[in-house]
Order: sequence, then C-alpha cells, then structure tokens
Amino acid sequence: LAAAHAQHQQLAQQKADLDTQAEELRRSNAELEQFAYVASHDLQEPLRKVASFCQLLEKRYGDKLDERGAQYIAFAVDGAKRMQVLINDLLTFSRVGRVSDDHVRVDLDQQLDKALANLAAAIDESGARVERPENLPEITGDPTLLTMLWQNLLGNAIKFRHPDRTPVLQITCERDEGDQDGPGSWTLCVADNGIGIDPEFAEKVFVIFQRLHGRDVYTGTGIGLAVCKKIVEYHGGRIWIDTEHTEGTRFCFTVPALPDEEPEAPAPADTDLEGAPA
Repeated sequence: LAAAHAQHQQLAQQKADLDTQAEELRRSNAELEQFAYVASHDLQEPLRKVASFCQLLEKRYGDKLDERGAQYIAFAVDGAKRMQVLINDLLTFSRVGRVSDDHVRVDLDQQLDKALANLAAAIDESGARVERPENLPEITGDPTLLTMLWQNLLGNAIKFRHPDRTPVLQITCERDEGDQDGPGSWTLCVADNGIGIDPEFAEKVFVIFQRLHGRDVYTGTGIGLAVCKKIVEYHGGRIWIDTEHTEGTRFCFTVPALPDEEPEAPAPADTDLEGAPA
C-alpha cells in the first residue's frame, strides 16, 4: 500500500509538472506570436521611409549623380523592398494555424478551384496543363490554409518549369484505409515535369528561407514550401518529396480521412486547363 501510494503521488506530481509546462508553452507561443506581429509592423515603417527617401533623392538629384551613384540608390531601394517582402512572409509563416483556428468540413475540390483561379494568370502565361482527379475528398481543416497549400505547390510547379517543355501538373489522390484504430488518411500528390530537385535537397527545401537558386534566376524568399509543411502538419499530416519521380518534382502530403468516408479513392480524370482553371 505504501508503494502504491508513493507511486500515485509521483504520477500526480508528474501530471502537475506536465500541466505547468504545457501552460508555459502556450504562454510562450502567444508571446512569440505577438512579438512577431508587433516587430513586423514596427519594422515596416522605417523600411518604407528608407525606400521613399531614396526614391526622392534619386528624383531630385538624379541629374547630378553619375551612373555609380544611381546604382547605389537602386541597391538601397531594392534592399528595403526585399526586406519588406521577407517581413511579410515571416509574419505569414508565424500566423499559420494561429489566426482563425478554423476546423470545418472542407471540400478539397473547392479549395483547389480557388487556388487555380488565383493562379489563372500564371497558367495562361505558361500554357500549363493541369490533370486532376474527377473528385477529391472532404476533410476537416482550415479552408484558407488548404487553398494556400494548393496554391503554393501548384505555383511552385509552374515557377520552376523546364524551359524546353510545356508545364504539365498532375494531381493524384489515394486512400490509405488505416487500421481498426482510425479511419486512415488520404495521400495527395502534385507532380510536374519541371527542372526537378536534387534528392540531397529533399529535406532542405522545407526549411524557412532556404533557396536553391539565386534571386537573379528565380524570385521569391524561399518560404513557400516551409509554409506548406507547417499547414500540412497543422492538419495532422506530413509532406515530402517523392525522390523516385525523376522527370520533374513530385510533392506528396497526407491528411486524415473523415470517419464516414468510403475507402475507395477518387477515379482519376485528366482535365486540361489551357490558360484558366476549370
């Protein structure tokens, strides 16, 4: 009895410690979120001032500056603008899953349609063809974040297209039935025929601000795939690069299936989008 009582006290103390740590973690996360938001907004104003006054300097004294002086001003303006983009992207990354915390029943078809509508100009310019399943499943999640996920993955495929090939983006969906303890999950993939990613960088691309190409070759801050990873993990899944796909890049991610869904995966059907989403 004495041993059981001691063990009970030990378990109670451990539970109390875990509760304290959990509360401390929640408080710390809230403070970090507030810091990121305030710092981002506080940094925006001086950056705007730097860019504005550099442009005024160029406008008023441009005729008195030599080529080197004008180049220096252009560098300063460009640096300030890129810093603003980095701050906005960092703010977006820090707020994933913390702003709305909206978990509702979501039709992935509708979120894909919205993403394709947002990418209509890029699809039209590149002549990209998108092949998608006839029907995608419904899951529980945040509609805005899931649209952002589709848009980042498809936008990346269009952005890093091969110069000698028309972009072809193929979306697939398969059901993992799971076991008796749960309803399983869906595995969705976005494959392209673009320039591809070397397998040695398969993990690095998901790290925030990591870039595999120079800014003079491809624009961007290197945050898109980090946001994708955070969105997928927020929904209880994981994301990875299928290194066996060698004719371009194939991103795959999982999301939990709804308990009342049938195990059959949607039948694939190709839909060509010549310049605009379906």
